[in-house]
Order: sequence, then C-alpha cells, then structure tokens
Amino acid sequence: MTDIRPGLKYERVLLKLSGEAFADPQHGFGIDARIVSSIARQIADAKNMGVQLGIVVGGGNIIRGLSASAQGADRTTADYMGMLATVINALALQDALETEGVQTRVQTAIWMQELAEPYIRRRAMRHLEKGRVVIFAGGTGNPYFSTDTTAALRALEINANAILKGTRVDGVYDSDPLVNDDARMFHTLPYIEVLNRGLKVMDSTAISLCMDNALPIIVFNLKPPNITRLLSGEDVGTLVHDDAGVSSEQGRIDGGD
Repeated sequence: MTDIRPGLKYERVLLKLSGEAFADPQHGFGIDARIVSSIARQIADAKNMGVQLGIVVGGGNIIRGLSASAQGADRTTADYMGMLATVINALALQDALETEGVQTRVQTAIWMQELAEPYIRRRAMRHLEKGRVVIFAGGTGNPYFSTDTTAALRALEINANAILKGTRVDGVYDSDPLVNDDARMFHTLPYIEVLNRGLKVMDSTAISLCMDNALPIIVFNLKPPNITRLLSGEDVGTLVHDDAGVSSEQGRIDGGD
C-alpha cells in the first residue's frame, strides 16, 4: 500500500453495514431508497478523501438465517437464503453509489455471473487500487458464518487498516442504550474484554480473527458525516483494539445491530 495521504487516518478500510441500516428504522424491514442514498453520499464523500473502501453488507432487513432456522427452516438452507439477501442489498447500494458517480464493483462469494463478479482477492485489490469501491456480498459463501465474520475475513484479505462498523448507536455500551437511559459508552476496549463481557460488537469468531491479527475495529453511529469525521482522525465511536490504554470504566457506547 502507498503512504497514507495527509489528513487521512486510514488509507484502506472495510466498512461493515448491517442489513437493518438499509431499512426504515420504524419497521426494520425492506430497503428504504432514501436511507440507502444517504449512506451512498457518505461513502462518496469518504471516497473523495482518497480512502480505498471495501464494504460488507448484511441481509437482516430481508431475512436472517439464524431467525429463519429458529422458525423451523433447515439451518444451512436458511443461511443460504440470508446470503442471497446480502446480494440484494449490495446491488441496491451499488446502484445508489453509481448515482453519486462512484465506480463500484459487487463481488459475491457465491457464483452468480449475471449479477456480479465472483470474489477473487487479487481482482478486488486491483479494483481498490484503481479507486473503485468494492462491495462484498454473499457472506463467506458458507453456512454457519455471519457477515461479521465475513467483514473480518475480507478486511484481512485485502490488507485493510481497520474495520469500520456503522450502527444506529454511537458506539459500544455496557447495555442497550435504546432501552437503558443509564447505559455507559466505552471510548476504547481491548478485544479480550469484548469477549469476556459478551458485548455486542461483532460475533466471537469475528472478534477472535481481529484479535489474532491485531486488526482494529471502530464501532460508530452511521449518522452523517461520521464516516468522514472518523477517517479524518476525529474521536468518533468506540475503538476496539489490542491495547486499549484507557480503562473501559472511563468511557461510555453498543454495537449491536
């Protein structure tokens, strides 16, 4: 990778978006074109700063494999249904980004050549180097793995500097801030504390992958213009990394989405 540009904290990042981020907050289901357009504008602004952006999208606004399994569907089948939902979201985001003038490629872990490219690591990195945004869809291509794990895996594969996890809350809290008004937000957390306390940042497989490879995670509110603020080095959200340096009891955020 080339040297980080002046004023840019990270040169290459992996942005993780939940499926719910695409839906109207009142309903939590489907795709709200206005919200997707707002996210696309933020990504376009980040792209104009010179950052190289990979994106992993979830599919929870359409179907969750785990939820479908709990209702009686075969777990493997339900997970594949969830993977297809991520492709729908990826195509919606690609369309919104191209409306903003951002060159975008969708790569899927499951072969569907009429809709998107297959995921090929070297091709993905080449797209990033050429200034294109790459959206990774279809999860890992395997059941029993979440899109959180996909985000950690793809971030490591493309040599990203950090994972940025956009949520509807300001960061990671000790309890759900949407339910508990006294919830305290953490400004910084070590990976091991996230695992030990069972905090809703990412699933344990994703956290372990990041911990083993010292890949930082920033959990932040997707409200504009937080992506560009974060990339500029402002103190936004919760930093999860190897050596937090600040006691979690001094901070006060939740990454669950």
